[in-house]
Amino acid sequence: QAFIDIENDLTERETPMDRLICGDVGFGKTEVAMRAIFIVVSTGYQAMVLAPTVILANQHYDVMSERFSNYPDIKVAIFSGAQSKDEKDELITKITNGHLQIIVGTHALLTERMAYNNLGLLVVDEEQKFGVQQKEKIASFKASIDVLTLSATPIPRTLYLALTGFRDASLMSTPPPERVAVKTYVSAFSRESALSAIKLELKRGGQVFYVVPRIKAIDDVLQFLKDSLPDVPMAIAHGKKVSKNIQLAMEKFSCGEIKILVCTHIIESGIDIPNANTMIVQYAELFGLAQLYQLRGRVGRSGREGFTYLFYTDKSLLSRIAMDRLGAIEEHSDLGQGFHVAEKDMGIRGFGSMFGEQQSGDVANVGIDLFFDMLFDSLSKVLITFVLNPFLTKMFSWTLTFLRISLLNT
Repeated sequence: QAFIDIENDLTERETPMDRLICGDVGFGKTEVAMRAIFIVVSTGYQAMVLAPTVILANQHYDVMSERFSNYPDIKVAIFSGAQSKDEKDELITKITNGHLQIIVGTHALLTERMAYNNLGLLVVDEEQKFGVQQKEKIASFKASIDVLTLSATPIPRTLYLALTGFRDASLMSTPPPERVAVKTYVSAFSRESALSAIKLELKRGGQVFYVVPRIKAIDDVLQFLKDSLPDVPMAIAHGKKVSKNIQLAMEKFSCGEIKILVCTHIIESGIDIPNANTMIVQYAELFGLAQLYQLRGRVGRSGREGFTYLFYTDKSLLSRIAMDRLGAIEEHSDLGQGFHVAEKDMGIRGFGSMFGEQQSGDVANVGIDLFFDMLFDSLSKVLITFVLNPFLTKMFSWTLTFLRISLLNT
């Protein structure tokens, strides 16, 4: 149904598509996106695929290169900040001349230097991971090209716009065959519990993600693991490592050479390693609800049962919001719960400012329906006040139209 919605948007509607695809991790959002890309590039347009991290961009590039390898007229390339200036210049020239049909990359694709030959579709993966300024750049595309957004847990503002009809949305709720739910355990941290979970996974021939919220915590964790498991190969991955080193560590982990990957939340988006089916998250109270859900989605992606252990430091020190987040992630542990987790996140955080940079927060105290009623009622009264002045009347009419368009582009 999600693809049918997209196909109708691309072939039947007169205005550019702006659709949100909300589906659980591993439910096929990338497959739907690739089918949309094929429709667009088959008609002579270019497609841009935007990912929040180099790791995810590389994975999309590999998948799409293989998928379109039987179509010699469809050229796929990757563009990211990790490339040299000469490599970037060469790619920009090819993109501008129309020699590349599918361009995958990070926010480096949003640079002012980038000039497309005939861009027709923008696919944004994991929208919630981009900053406000990057989202403003993305919004600038929506007036002229089709935009498809993929997310398992959209930010509160995006979710509310979809729920209230201001933005088109499709929900993917059917799990892949043989997929089983990940078992989630929330408890206070103890080294014995963490080691027990790791040894259980290693005993069945699997691999382990060990995630911490801050880079400075990695060294202590790595030392603890090396002291406890001296014969087990380990590696680290975090945002401040050189991109090539991160890629090398991920390749070794993917092929099974590395058994434990100690990392930050850099691995939360799109990483697919079927043999890694246990995740340890230390200091879980410092992660957001959507982050925890995305992290949990990195395990249990094969037919083997996955386990996620969320360890907090001290229950007596947890804030009410932190307790709500941990309770929600433990409660919503069945398959296909991403949408409900996003709703819960919206309930905890609020849905933010409609016209500013705030993406969650205080407007929830009023409610979007009442907020709009008050706003448009007040502006309508202003129109009546200036009804004798045609110029002012037209100016305020333009203001009303601009506000509505701004909401659709948020």
